[in-house]
Amino acid sequence: MSLGSLFFLFEEKMNFIFISPNFPYTYWNFCDRLKQNGVNVLGIGDSSYDALNINLKNSLTEYYKVDSLQDYDQVFKAVAFFSFKYGKIDWIESNNEFWLEQDARLRTDFNINTGIKSDKIANYKSKYQMKEFYRKAGVPVARIQHVTTIKKAQEFVKLTGYPVFAKPEIGVGATDTFKITNDEELQDFFNRKPDFPYVIEEFVNGDICSYDAIVDNEGNPLFESMTVWPPSVADIVKYQLDLMYYTASDLPAGLRRLGRAAVKAFEVQNRFVHLEFFRLSADKPGLGKKGSFVGLEVNMRPAGGYTPDMMNWAHSTDVYQIWADMVTSNKRLLPDSNQHQYCVFASRRDIHDYVHSHEEIMERYGDKMLMCERMPDMMAPQMGNQMYTAYAADLKKTLEFIKFVHQQK
Repeated sequence: MSLGSLFFLFEEKMNFIFISPNFPYTYWNFCDRLKQNGVNVLGIGDSSYDALNINLKNSLTEYYKVDSLQDYDQVFKAVAFFSFKYGKIDWIESNNEFWLEQDARLRTDFNINTGIKSDKIANYKSKYQMKEFYRKAGVPVARIQHVTTIKKAQEFVKLTGYPVFAKPEIGVGATDTFKITNDEELQDFFNRKPDFPYVIEEFVNGDICSYDAIVDNEGNPLFESMTVWPPSVADIVKYQLDLMYYTASDLPAGLRRLGRAAVKAFEVQNRFVHLEFFRLSADKPGLGKKGSFVGLEVNMRPAGGYTPDMMNWAHSTDVYQIWADMVTSNKRLLPDSNQHQYCVFASRRDIHDYVHSHEEIMERYGDKMLMCERMPDMMAPQMGNQMYTAYAADLKKTLEFIKFVHQQK
């Protein structure tokens, strides 16, 4: 091989295609850290280039606009164009639940081996199959069954009792989910059930604690965190309740152990993952004692919204950089800060009347406030209209903040 060829190989950059890099808004940070690590970041999206924020524009080597990201042929042509222009594509990723199946199909079609391919994606999307992998990891799980007929559902309820939870077998969030508490509600569910596959699941009382991690190419954690969520986002949407959740830098030993075991069972590599567990609020026969963890769902992408930024504040780190270093070096290069604190989100709805005004909140917590903004209308049903995100030294101060923001007249 000539010296010129060796020089070319030395100079060759990694080519990373980021699908829909403009949504969620903060995902420009992933692209920025990749660029800082010397990567060619190639964006594909359905927004115009002019609509991209300046930080994202500065992070991309090139952007290819398609009319619709749901049109596979258009996205395929975009990847083919980048492959022709820049050479072999090393990574394709969206870090977005909605595009995981398409990401896997593109990796399969272009023989890209740095992520999930089509033959395994169902393991990470089907709520029924998720439970099998949790069991493989030794994680207790609630009983679950495919929804086929009302007779089968009634037989399931005889085993578990009410309430039960019905949800799409493939999906994310509280959309089209139903808490069913009696025979009448079960019949009503079947009368108006949307026309796609459903599962029905034993209801579990407890907080939802997520194991969030960035793992290397052998599934070893480079970063770990916990976020505690309300037990039912469906109830928050249905009854227009106030939303709160918080991120903690310390993980309970049980959650850390089960999270790591689940990552290995799912054979996860090179990803930011968000695994959900119930933390039982009371003893549950067949599942565990109060305070123990039960597997719920897996999401092979970062937690939604501003949660990655909340992890940054809770851990005093940069998860975007840790992720980018995983991509380029398969290592964590940022040291652990060893700073232990909480980051808490609490939102309010315009329809409610609160004890404390916005001005009072800012007067009391302004020096600890990290974000304070109106939520977009499309996110208001789940997230509320006005959000406050602050840091707190411990759990007691976290709960005090939530109470102060949410207290109603």
